[in-house]
Amino acid sequence: MKGFKEFLMQGNLIELAVAFIVGTAFAAVVTAFTGLILSIIGALIGSPEFGTILVGPEGHQVDIAPFFNSIVSFVLLAAVVYFAIVKPYERFKERKKVEEPEAVATSEELLAEIRDLLKTR
Repeated sequence: MKGFKEFLMQGNLIELAVAFIVGTAFAAVVTAFTGLILSIIGALIGSPEFGTILVGPEGHQVDIAPFFNSIVSFVLLAAVVYFAIVKPYERFKERKKVEEPEAVATSEELLAEIRDLLKTR
């Protein structure tokens, strides 16, 4: 039982749970934004959705319009995520990039440097 408790309290599991909760909430925002974009497209060109696209022999036709609607929604969703999250995050990381600090000299290196300075005097 102790091992299970340790597993549950690991940082990775907690971080994953938080990421899942935030991701689920954010999915609603992105979905709403995608719906807004589709509404704007619909206002400009009529309907942003494909009506009915039937393929196949007569009597056994399949409507593939929902598939194309899903593709359009996916591309819009991916564009929103890329331009609203990924690109700003990359710019933020570039601005906040921390330069690596200089290597700290060991005490032996410092003593050797002091010795060399004393020899030159």
